[in-house]
Formats: sequence, structure tokens, C-alpha cells
Amino acid sequence: MGKEECKTMLDALNKVTACYRHLVIALGSTSDSQNLREELKRTRKKAQELAVANRTKLTSLLKDKTISKEDRAEYERLWVLFSSSMDLLEVDMKRSLEIGQDFPLKVPTRHLIQTGMTGSTTTVAARAMSVQNMKYEADSNIDTADLRDLQTEITQVTQMVEEMEMKVQVAPWAVEAKQEAGAELKSNMSVGNSSVGVISMCEEEPKEEEGGGGSGGSSLAPVCAVFVFLVIIMVAAVLGYLVINMS
Repeated sequence: MGKEECKTMLDALNKVTACYRHLVIALGSTSDSQNLREELKRTRKKAQELAVANRTKLTSLLKDKTISKEDRAEYERLWVLFSSSMDLLEVDMKRSLEIGQDFPLKVPTRHLIQTGMTGSTTTVAARAMSVQNMKYEADSNIDTADLRDLQTEITQVTQMVEEMEMKVQVAPWAVEAKQEAGAELKSNMSVGNSSVGVISMCEEEPKEEEGGGGSGGSSLAPVCAVFVFLVIIMVAAVLGYLVINMS
């Protein structure tokens, strides 16, 4: 029961951190807006709440001396995944702070960047946080108070990561993966239920038709190429003959 609960909590954190990264990409672009800044604020706070819950649960389990060797190996694997997610969240929060300072909304100091991105990001944020819709109240201090809060939260996340490394000694290189790298990309599972909608599976390449239909078309290609080559040679020879006679 403990393992499944940890996996569920970690999956929720991964979805929210992925959503936050998706939103940060739109900062400073023509898609930037008051709503985007509010979505970023709520998403990062949700991510921090989930991070604290994950840390508390995994720390207590890894400190338990009575768990089996197999369970400990699984909890250590989840801990490494959790640490990686926290590193990504910290990096994105710092990036959000830098871009937010460079592109203030209330008193613009430079033009927004035309990235080609259009549309609202509200749906993505709502899906990540499992809410029906996102409603915001106008915040006149979005360029000052929110950035101060963000800087404080970055410090808190950094301290959390440092405390995690001190409380639980898990060497990432000693943890064995349970699946091959990129295995999730090869899965046929629907991404609608397992992602926040920011990652789409690549379209499969069309398979060759079974039977002789596909091979017949490919066998004609060399013949056509030779025929075209011969026609070009003949035309070149005729033009050369005419040029010589006219001169």
C-alpha cells in the first residue's frame, strides 16, 4: 500500500512540475499575460505542497529499518525520481524569476517576443491541478510582490533539497532502473490520462502495405530514374550538335 501511495503522489508532482515548465516557456512571449502569471503562481505553490508531502512520506519509509530489501530498493528508486523532479522545479522557478524581472507586465520595459505561440494556458494548468477551471483576481503587485514571494520560495526549495540530501543518503548511481531509457515514449498508453497535455506522442510512421502492392511501386523507381537519365543525355547531345553546326 505504501509503494502505490508513493507512486501516486510522485506522479501528481511530476504532472504539476511538467505543467509549470510548460507555462514558464510562455513567459516573455506574446502569450504572456496577467492570467499566465497567476497560473504560474498557483502551479508552483501546488508543486511545493506536493513536494513536502512526497518528502515526508518517503523520508519516513526510508528511515524504517524493518522494511524488506526489495521495498527499500523501490523506495530509493522513487526517491531518486523525486529528487530529479525537485531539481527541475528549482531550475524552472529561477528561470521564471529572471524572465519575470526582465519582462514586467505593469510597466513594460521591452517588447514581448513573438514566438508563434498563441492561445490560453489555462486548460493545461487546470488539468495539472485537477480543477474544473482557473479563476483569478486582479493583482496590481504581480511585478513586485509576486516576484518577492517567488524569490523566497526558491530559497525554501533550495533548502528543502539540501535537507533531503542530508536526511536520506541515497546514491543515484547505485539505484537500478526498472525499465529501459525512453520506454515510456514507446508505450501505447493514452497520454491524456498520464500527462498534463504538454507532451504529445509522435505519430507512427505509416507501415508498408502487405503483399506486392508496396514492393511493386519501389521496383519501378530505378527503371524510371534510368529512363529520365537517358532522356537528359539525348537532349544534351542534340543541343550540342546544334550549337556546333550553328557556329
